[in-house]
Amino acid sequence: MQSLRSKLFIGLIKHRHLFKLKLKPEVVDESFSVEEFRRRIDNASRRMKPDKRVKVEATKINDMYGEWIIPKEAPEDKVILYIHGGGFISGSCLTHRGHVAKFAIGSQIKALLFDYSLAPEHPYPAALDDCLSAYLWLLEEGYKPSSIIIAGESAGATLTLSVLIAIRDRGISLPRGAVSISPVTDLTCSAESFITNYKKDIAPLNSWSVWTKYYIGDSDPHLPWLSPQMAELSNLPPVFLCVGTHEIHLDDTINFAKKAEAAGTPITLRVWEGMIHAFPILSPLFPEAKEAMADICKFIKTTLIKE
Repeated sequence: MQSLRSKLFIGLIKHRHLFKLKLKPEVVDESFSVEEFRRRIDNASRRMKPDKRVKVEATKINDMYGEWIIPKEAPEDKVILYIHGGGFISGSCLTHRGHVAKFAIGSQIKALLFDYSLAPEHPYPAALDDCLSAYLWLLEEGYKPSSIIIAGESAGATLTLSVLIAIRDRGISLPRGAVSISPVTDLTCSAESFITNYKKDIAPLNSWSVWTKYYIGDSDPHLPWLSPQMAELSNLPPVFLCVGTHEIHLDDTINFAKKAEAAGTPITLRVWEGMIHAFPILSPLFPEAKEAMADICKFIKTTLIKE
């Protein structure tokens, strides 16, 4: 049964337009400003206090800015390569270091976060190339594939699955496993849950269409490195998938899980009743988010220490 606390917080998020004295929720259309959206997100992120339980160290990953998020007593040789969300058009170390700290603290594994290329300035395959570059950089730095978990939420969850498939297809040694929270796995955005759940979820109306098209650019959305559900899904490492029943990405997550499992890929699927998009990163605001975060961190820790 869904907690009252989650209903309260989710209700506040869904009706956030009222705090801006607007009667209707935001709709993403031709007047949408990517620059203004990024500015709002960045300004809100700057007001967040850093978690003192982790050390943040800036680094350079080829030409990308990155940050190590390091909890106390984390092993030196194991790492979460975290790919942030943001609809393919936003997000950075600034916006996500607080979220990533929760995964690092909960699993007691250090995380590497990085600023990959964003659409619409840099459409596919720029973001995927950057994610692959970050993984290869870790290998060059001496990290074993078996000591790496790739994880991400939302757009980062999609990129997590895409980069896994790209790593396999290129014949590169695969990481130990992956965590994908609320991915879109078919970028045509034609699954039924985009229709049945859009009023229940928290994404701005039509954002899934506009933002995804920015990322796709002139490419075919059916390409397997763009839409992971279209790929052949055998010979992949264990994947942990998490989604809420009120998400527009519900069907995409479940359909990917079914296809991957049928192909022999070890899949852990967690479907949470009444939950919204990428809800685990809202931990510790309500019980379901805390439990989902703990579940994910347990998977990360137990998978990485299984040498």
